[in-house]
Amino acid sequence: MGEVKVHRMWRSPFSWRVELALKLKGIDFEIIDEDLKNKSDLLIKYNPVHKKVPVLVHDGKPVVESLVILEYIDETWKENSLLPTDPYERAQARFWASFIDDKIFPAARKAIMSRGEDVEKAQEEFDSALKIFEKEIEGKGLFGGSKIGYLDIAALLVCFWIPVFQEAVGKDVLTREKFPTFYAWSDGLLGHPFMKENLPNREEFVASYRARFAPST
Repeated sequence: MGEVKVHRMWRSPFSWRVELALKLKGIDFEIIDEDLKNKSDLLIKYNPVHKKVPVLVHDGKPVVESLVILEYIDETWKENSLLPTDPYERAQARFWASFIDDKIFPAARKAIMSRGEDVEKAQEEFDSALKIFEKEIEGKGLFGGSKIGYLDIAALLVCFWIPVFQEAVGKDVLTREKFPTFYAWSDGLLGHPFMKENLPNREEFVASYRARFAPST
């Protein structure tokens, strides 16, 4: 199997993707916590382009970017596959994971952090993106079928961390009243025994982000 290390920052949702995937696979790994205000020489060496977490180091070889790392994990350790075996379904999973990272999460962050005249436009941008995703998940359970899969892990960015961010900042952009279909699906994902056992303590995250964003709120 080889030595596995994860350079992470505890508060990073992208780092948690990697940790959850490794736990699903039953892979032992060492955690190396990074201070992004004082980045280690190893982090800069392993990720010289972006200089950010997460970085998976397997037998001394670094892999960067959370979605890329998830695929690497799935291809390296075959047990408990994360991605579907069907090529079309695999492509769909990759598409929606990218949609979450490129559209939903940036729009949510912008809506949460916007002030003044930008608020309404930012909220509309987020609402539009999430309504598209709602159509995809309507009537569905886990993307991984009966178990957690690649897209379920990717979607935690919306299900777990966006609610944490908005509570920390004190600004609701994602509500159960506006998006009941999303919350019905999200409740199922967060209620899965694996998630309940392995996700971090929500209140600790809220407190951490509240301290981080306090100067701008």
